[in-house]
Amino acid sequence: MAKAFFRLQKFLRRTQFLLFFLTAAYLMAGSLLLLQRTRLVIQQGSRGTSANQALPVPEGVAGIGIADPRTLQNPHPSPRLLVGMDTMQEPALDQRHSPRWLVSRNSELRQLRRRWFHRFISDQEPMQTAGFKAMKHTAEHQGTYVGCFSDDSRERTLKGAVFYDLRKMTVSHCQEACAERAYTYAGLAYGAECYCGNALPATASKPEECNSECKGEKGSVCGGVNRLSVYRVEELRAGARRRRNVIYRGCFRAPENLTDTFPASLIQPNLTVEMCSEFCSKKEFPLAVIRGRECYCGFPTGRFSLHDGADGQLCSGTRNASSAAQGKYCLVYQTPVQDTRCTDRKFLTTKSKVFVALSSFPGAGNTWARHLIEHATGYYTGSYYFDGALYNKGFKGEKDHWRSRRTICVKTHESGKTEIEMFDSAILLIRNPFKSLMAEFNRKYAGHLGYATDRNWKSKEWPDFVNSYASWWASHVLDWLRYGKRLLVIHYEDLKQNLIPKLREMVEFLNMTVTEDRLLCVENNRDGNFKRSGAKQKDFEPFTQEMKDLINRYILTVDEALRGRNFTGLPREYVPR
Repeated sequence: MAKAFFRLQKFLRRTQFLLFFLTAAYLMAGSLLLLQRTRLVIQQGSRGTSANQALPVPEGVAGIGIADPRTLQNPHPSPRLLVGMDTMQEPALDQRHSPRWLVSRNSELRQLRRRWFHRFISDQEPMQTAGFKAMKHTAEHQGTYVGCFSDDSRERTLKGAVFYDLRKMTVSHCQEACAERAYTYAGLAYGAECYCGNALPATASKPEECNSECKGEKGSVCGGVNRLSVYRVEELRAGARRRRNVIYRGCFRAPENLTDTFPASLIQPNLTVEMCSEFCSKKEFPLAVIRGRECYCGFPTGRFSLHDGADGQLCSGTRNASSAAQGKYCLVYQTPVQDTRCTDRKFLTTKSKVFVALSSFPGAGNTWARHLIEHATGYYTGSYYFDGALYNKGFKGEKDHWRSRRTICVKTHESGKTEIEMFDSAILLIRNPFKSLMAEFNRKYAGHLGYATDRNWKSKEWPDFVNSYASWWASHVLDWLRYGKRLLVIHYEDLKQNLIPKLREMVEFLNMTVTEDRLLCVENNRDGNFKRSGAKQKDFEPFTQEMKDLINRYILTVDEALRGRNFTGLPREYVPR
């Protein structure tokens, strides 16, 4: 009996192992099949769509310009109209009554754009103390190494300017950035963060506590966890001085009491712009104000907002001095120093109860809007994607899961019923499609700050891009108008022209309150790190007449849809050209 029981036990044990291996093999085979099918779908989606699959447009629209109100009120729209008036007024309409192109179009483009927007980077962890011996402060660093110091984020000493580069940060890069902005010290932390200032931190630390290797320079130390590797860059400043960008802001009426308005001042008989700017830079102020032989340093405030400029002739003389019409007016210059009153950011301490999207078509200024919102509210924004280039430049919400609700809002370029209804509300950012298409084409071929080459523009890729993406510009807006639960529509051009009123509107929509001084700080840092330097002029027109006609009809359709939902129509700048 015992022998039979032993055999049964042995059989069951073998069977158990056999079932385990069969289950594991089944799961592995299923995973491989799923990966193969996913790769196939992405490859098919990446081919885009042909011109004959482009978005249908209204047949009845033949003119150029924003649609005539009489046309928009036509009770019998063309059957080929992209989205009819009845459709816009009845969001709950059954899917079979919506245009067929919308379903297939969104499905194809979803695969295409996810492939283009999902980027990954390898983020190395700081080196352990054991590897500290291998690192050194190389002689090629022109600044003088001062030492390792404690870094308290709440009472930070080096707060004059802050830079992030979680992939390419080097000691030289940080030193040069601080020197160009007229700072004395450069401090590096976490292997990727750079801080500038004119005073040393109070608390020194043990040298071995600065043990993080620079992300862009093996063998060099870039601080540590709550530790700063500090360098003196005084000797670099002479060479950097000629590269500094002191910007003339204009002639303004002087405040009634300048000493109360501006925290620092200097009186110099032969005062020049360079002398005043250098003085204010050392004091870590972004504004240098000159009235005669008087120099004042400070920030834009409610008392002195720089919104109401005066006639430049009222500030007599040259830009090196100002007699300023009996002292009533003054000359204002922007120093190289960064306004740091609004640079502190963090994640939400408690999960947000409202899930807010910051939605736009690619190239419509979403990254810029995130920069403005983060600096105005003091909280990070999230992203439906992970863009390593943005994360490396300080958008730390990029690495946070987009559904964590630890960010003030979430960037998305998605459209379609399912993707939109996940959000409780949304800021819908719209930009002129001609500008959006060019911006996204530049980003696609040259990154966030570069420009596509003339060869790219003149290749067949550009017409294919326009045919595919122009319809997406329209369908993106229409989908959000149809399925969005609570919308704030912001036009990029309005935000650019009226920054503070529009930004205040966005902040209030996010249920946040901010001070006037913080908004003025945002305005002073309005460009951020992702503004292309100037508008690169091309010696040819990238849009053919056929492309213009196509995009113009989409403009009319979107304008009609906005008005149908009681939103303001598209700005006059969108008038078809």
